[in-house]
Amino acid sequence: MNQINVGIIGTGFSASSHIEALRRLPFVNIVAIASSSQEKAEEAARRFGIPKAYGDYRALIDDPDVEAVHNCTRNVLHFPINKAALEAGKHLLSEKPLAMDSEQSAELKRLAAQSESLSAVCFNYRHYPLVVEAKERLAREAKRVHFVYGGYVQDWLLYDTDYNWRLDPAQNGPSRAIADIGSHWCDTVQYVLGKKIVEVFADLRTVHPVRYKPKQEGSTFASGHAQDAEPVQIDTEDGGSVLVHFDDGTHGAFTISQVSAGRKNRLYFEIAADEMTLAWDQEHPNRLWVGRRSGPNEEIVRDPALLSPQAAAYAHYPGGHEEGWPDGLKNLFRDFYGAIIRKQCGEALGELPFATIADGHHTMRIVDAILESHRTKQWVRVAE
Repeated sequence: MNQINVGIIGTGFSASSHIEALRRLPFVNIVAIASSSQEKAEEAARRFGIPKAYGDYRALIDDPDVEAVHNCTRNVLHFPINKAALEAGKHLLSEKPLAMDSEQSAELKRLAAQSESLSAVCFNYRHYPLVVEAKERLAREAKRVHFVYGGYVQDWLLYDTDYNWRLDPAQNGPSRAIADIGSHWCDTVQYVLGKKIVEVFADLRTVHPVRYKPKQEGSTFASGHAQDAEPVQIDTEDGGSVLVHFDDGTHGAFTISQVSAGRKNRLYFEIAADEMTLAWDQEHPNRLWVGRRSGPNEEIVRDPALLSPQAAAYAHYPGGHEEGWPDGLKNLFRDFYGAIIRKQCGEALGELPFATIADGHHTMRIVDAILESHRTKQWVRVAE
C-alpha cells in the first residue's frame, strides 16, 4: 500500500497530538511541518524528526510531495489555511472551528463540495468505541428518544490569573467555551442520535470579566501566575447552559464550563429513550452505562468481544487494556485516511464516519444561534 504524505501546519499541543496519532498509522508519512517562522519550523522538525520545515504555510501547501494537510493553528488562521488547502486540491483535516465566523465556513463548505479531495474537521469524540456502541444500541433498541442532557466541563481557566490566546476574540473568535468545547458536545450527540440541532435557548456567563495576562505567553492548559501580569477585559464566556431542540422534536440541554474545579476534560451525555438510558463520560471512556426500568442496569465495557461489530472496529486491544483520548484521535485519522485510500481505489464511500466540512459549518451555525439567543433571551433557529 502506498503511503499518503502529510504536512502539519502548527507546532503546539494540537500539532503534537496529531503527529503522535498519525505515526501509529502504517499508511501515513509525515513529510513536512510549517510554523510562523523558519526558525520555529526547523526546531519542530528536529524535535519530531520531520524532513522538511517551512516558515510559511503557503510553501507547505505548495509542496508537491504534500498530499494532505493538517491545520493545527490558532483559530484566526483556520480559514485562510483551510481555503488555501482546498483550492490547492489537497486533502484537509482541520482543527475546529473551521473559521472565525459562519460566513467564512460557508465558503469552505462550498469549496469542499467542489473538490475531488476529502476534508474533515477534528471532532474526535465520535470515534471512541463506546460512543459508536451507544449509537448502534440506540438505533437497534430504541424507538423514541425523550431527552438528551450532559455537558463538557474543564478547570484550566478557573483562576483569574489563567490566561491563554483563546481568551482574545481577535485570535479565537466571538465565542470561547461554547465554540471550543460546546461544539464537541453538539457534534458528538448529533452523531450518536443521527439528528441535527435546529433550535437553541442559551444563558451564558463570564465568571472573570477581568483576567491577568502575563507578559510572556504560556501554552494551552498551563497554570497562570499573577506576577508580572496586566489586567485584561474579558468579553467571551467562561461557560453557560443551553436548551436545544433536534430536528425530530427531541429536547435536550447541556452545560459548558471552563471554570469547574477538578474537572479536567469531562465531556458526558445521557440519552433517555423509551426502553433505556445510555450514559457515557469521556473521563471514564471505557464504560457505557445502560439504565433500564424493568430489568437490571448494565455497564458495557470496552471489550471487542462484547461490542457490536461497528464499535469493535474502534477497539484495538483486548478488554482490560484501556484505551482513551489519543486512541480516539487515532481512530479519526484512520477513518479519514482509510476513506482517502478507498476513494483512490475507486470504491464508493457511502456515509462518512468523520465530521465533514458541512458538519463543521453546521456547528458554526449552532454557535451563532447560541450567541444570538444569549443576547436576545429568546429561542433562536439554527440557520441553514
